[in-house]
Amino acid sequence: MTFFDALDILGTVAFAISGALSAMNRKLDLFGIFIIAFVTAIGGGTIRDILIGNTPVSWMQNTTNLYLIGGVTTMSIILRNKLDYLKKSLFLFDTIGLGIFTIIGVEIGIKAGLEPIICVALGTMTGCFGGVVRDILCNEIPVIFRKEIYATASIAGGICFISLYNANIDQNIIYVSTALLIIIIRLIVVKYRISLPLFTIKTKK
Repeated sequence: MTFFDALDILGTVAFAISGALSAMNRKLDLFGIFIIAFVTAIGGGTIRDILIGNTPVSWMQNTTNLYLIGGVTTMSIILRNKLDYLKKSLFLFDTIGLGIFTIIGVEIGIKAGLEPIICVALGTMTGCFGGVVRDILCNEIPVIFRKEIYATASIAGGICFISLYNANIDQNIIYVSTALLIIIIRLIVVKYRISLPLFTIKTKK
């Protein structure tokens, strides 16, 4: 197993737990919990694969991830009462998944020979769009469209990956540096409540 494969597994696990916690927090039934966990873990990668013409998409070619998601979701349900700080746990796993899946998306774009800006976009889609689908199914405005800095952290990580890759830095250092940057950005913006400006249209009364 390569380090890249290990990252894929870790990212899948993190997003599956994130999805399961999110569903339980919204008091969905058993079927709903599994569906939200699955779409959170595979949603971004599915959209990415479709865009670059990699079909059947990755989880259809390798069903190991499906069993992994199912197992992780089951354990999340069983251990739900052990998670005393549900919101903190959800944030942690969602942030880890964002960092890892951004890396995977950017690297797949590079291997496909795409332009750097497209690689960064693929990384952002892979990292963010599973959460977008999750939030839509849970009847919420997706987090990337709210004031909280989320997709911006993924974009910063993608740019970091491309920059280090072009500088011929060791691959493992690129992986760790990119993931840490995204995680640190998310921790800082949430801790200090940093957000992007909001723009509204004033209506005449």
